[in-house]
Amino acid sequence: MTKPLNKGMLSRWLLSGEWRTHRVQLAAAIIAIALGVALGFAIHLINTAAFNEFSAAAKSLSGQSDLQVRGPQVTFDESLYPVLAQHRDVELANPVLELDVAIPGNSQERNNATLKILGLDIFHASVMTPDLIGIPAEEKLFDILADDAIFLSPAAMEWLGVKQGDPLQLRVGTQTITLRIAGGLTRARAGQRIGVMDIGAAQWRLQRVGQLSRIELKLLPGVDRAAFKTKLEQELELRGQYLVTEPANEETRVANMSRAYRVNLNMLAMVALFTGTFLVFSTQALSVVRRRHQFALLRVLGLTRRQLLGQVLFEGTALGAIGSLTGLALGYVTAATALHYFGGDLGGGFFTGIKPDVHFDLLAASVFFILGLGITLLGSAAPAWEAATANPAPALKSGSEDIALSKLATPWPGLICLVSGIVFTQLPPIFDLPIFGYLAIAQLLTGGIILMPRFAALVFSVASSTLSSRTSPAQVAAPALTTLALARLANAPNQAAIALGGVLASFTLIVAMAIMVSSFRVSVDDWLKHVLPADLYLRTGTGGDARGLTPAETKALEAIPGLARVDFLRSSQLALDPDRPSIALIARPIDMTDPGNTLPMTGEAISPPLLPEGTMPIWVSEAMVDLYGYTPGKRVTLPIATPAPSFVIAGVWRDYGRQFGAIQMQLADYQALTGDRLVNDAALWLQNGTTSEQVIASMRRLPFGDALDFSEPGQIRSLSLNIFDRSFAVTYLLEGVAVVIGLLGVAASFSAQALARTREFGMLRHIGMTRRQILGMLAVEGGLLTALGAVLGFVLGWCISLILVFIVNPQSFHWTMQLNLPWKGLLAVALILMASASMTAVASGRHAVSGNAVRAVREDW
Repeated sequence: MTKPLNKGMLSRWLLSGEWRTHRVQLAAAIIAIALGVALGFAIHLINTAAFNEFSAAAKSLSGQSDLQVRGPQVTFDESLYPVLAQHRDVELANPVLELDVAIPGNSQERNNATLKILGLDIFHASVMTPDLIGIPAEEKLFDILADDAIFLSPAAMEWLGVKQGDPLQLRVGTQTITLRIAGGLTRARAGQRIGVMDIGAAQWRLQRVGQLSRIELKLLPGVDRAAFKTKLEQELELRGQYLVTEPANEETRVANMSRAYRVNLNMLAMVALFTGTFLVFSTQALSVVRRRHQFALLRVLGLTRRQLLGQVLFEGTALGAIGSLTGLALGYVTAATALHYFGGDLGGGFFTGIKPDVHFDLLAASVFFILGLGITLLGSAAPAWEAATANPAPALKSGSEDIALSKLATPWPGLICLVSGIVFTQLPPIFDLPIFGYLAIAQLLTGGIILMPRFAALVFSVASSTLSSRTSPAQVAAPALTTLALARLANAPNQAAIALGGVLASFTLIVAMAIMVSSFRVSVDDWLKHVLPADLYLRTGTGGDARGLTPAETKALEAIPGLARVDFLRSSQLALDPDRPSIALIARPIDMTDPGNTLPMTGEAISPPLLPEGTMPIWVSEAMVDLYGYTPGKRVTLPIATPAPSFVIAGVWRDYGRQFGAIQMQLADYQALTGDRLVNDAALWLQNGTTSEQVIASMRRLPFGDALDFSEPGQIRSLSLNIFDRSFAVTYLLEGVAVVIGLLGVAASFSAQALARTREFGMLRHIGMTRRQILGMLAVEGGLLTALGAVLGFVLGWCISLILVFIVNPQSFHWTMQLNLPWKGLLAVALILMASASMTAVASGRHAVSGNAVRAVREDW
């Protein structure tokens, strides 16, 4: 009696046999899955580590407070403090002055950088924020109250290259003050660069006498925090505009700062993983077609459809598991390396000044493993179903390979995907994120690839017919290879479409990314040309809250010879929503008759005669329209004075420098309302014959000349574009991954098809074709397939780029841009892909044509 075959042993035998025979194709699919998983997992780990560290550092500054009271601007009058300190429901009120102060120096890393300085009441802070209390020397315990003492965190000391007892220079306005480093903050978080001073000393030294940044409240036991918050907000309405926030609001604000950037990076990584799906599909489909006779024989011998379906899915599962595990390991190493050498901001600039450590996230790893495995099973599903449902009798016959793939030519699923993708482009964002935009991209890509067999058959059939009709009998020998290649592609379109799928997916991604990045870069460059009309620009530091020029200093600057015109600007931060980052408020001279001369307007501005009488105009960025509903003609109040003045929105301008919103207003209106006469920056127009060097030298001789920074428009543009390129470094990496995936797809597809066509090549050699001619035919097939893939990929990529440019970017970052096509770069990539595909096809066919022609044909008997 015959012993029944062990099903597990049969499954392992089939798997090992397939993998030993076709290592290249399987390695290509594993690499594609691994790259997609690695990118997604690495980006997630980097973003999570940076966000958690940044959020924890922000929480450490709030300590154990229940609520915080802030003003809409950087500081507010401290007269509110005694009112809150004596409130019957408040156990402790802790006043805080928090400023980013410029640090002068020659070091390239910290030239005009800023240090966060906290002014604290030591007696209240010891209860509320004990981790922020400085540790003085034993013999100088009263340094904690000294007016010239500052305590630095270990990260700040390392960054500044100083130690206890050293002097530290800070720049306040155009003045340079010197403090003494009296000790350290031993319990500050790793990488957190902060300094702590006595609050009275900080107010005096930093020229903020009578000003606070926030008041932290600790409520009495039993007081309902939500009810108290509502009650306090009502009480404070009578005293001015204040924001009453909870510690959780700060975490939400930090999350909102980088959410769009983080989500878009993750989505782009998922697109790379999604592209790998088609490579897995082509690998599995060709494997099933190649083993069609084997599977049919197993069915005849008693293997059920369910068992055969399970076998193919088991092979896909093994493929996905290996690729996903490899991707997780590669992603972890990539994240650890990136955090060690480049920090956690991924070029976006959101999490600078911190040193996060990568931590293996088991839940995230499980999610990405399931994603990689799911993508593989998705790519294996259709081939597995075909293998299981094929009729054994026809499958045993030779020449049925393309019939097995005929279901790929069904157009309805592809058309449904395209239509649904178009519908998704019309849907609004969800939680300010372009979820439907990315779904539209996925649907268009899927629909385009599903329709490839039918389109390939049409194109190659027309091309074959056209070539045949235009070729006379005397010319038949010349285009023989091309004729054979076109005939093969036209009569086996489904197999051609499999090889085409990987090329199409990767080149579509390349085109879409390249057009989006190029459009953005060109738009930023044009924007910089518009917003930088002057000959020279002057600043009192690259950042910080304690910088500015006094009226006397501005007069001294205006008196410098060689100046034709000087425009001064005052920029500050304004908080309108506790859950959102602050917006920028810019006061400057603006041409009322034509604001477009000053601002890059997106549409027509409301002219002065059309403004309501007695109202003041403001001009808002595109982000203000999306985030706050500040539409042209709307009346709004801004908390820049008490009572809050009313304004009319006179127009919308494009701003690529401030993602979270910006408002511009007349400098004269701002000064009249606030009484603030300080300015931050100046735009200088020079008289004919005067050089920038002459003006800079004259200004350097002023008493405050050393505190001034000068830049020419070209320098600012170059620096801005360098920052842009750094921000999009990950996008460039994704484009490179797409090229690799495309080449892997071509290699895997042509290698598998060349081996499956051994009998065909043997027959061609019997009728007189040489090995060289067969390889030439394969090269022509590879070139034609890749050329069609590049053309279709360009069309599909252009459509997807429209979604990225006009839907994803405006919904994510709240700005619009102009479309720009980088023709030269895309043509170069297409030619490289075509050449690589031809060489890959030739290399794949060498083994198939190297055998004996008689033996190859006998395999069909």
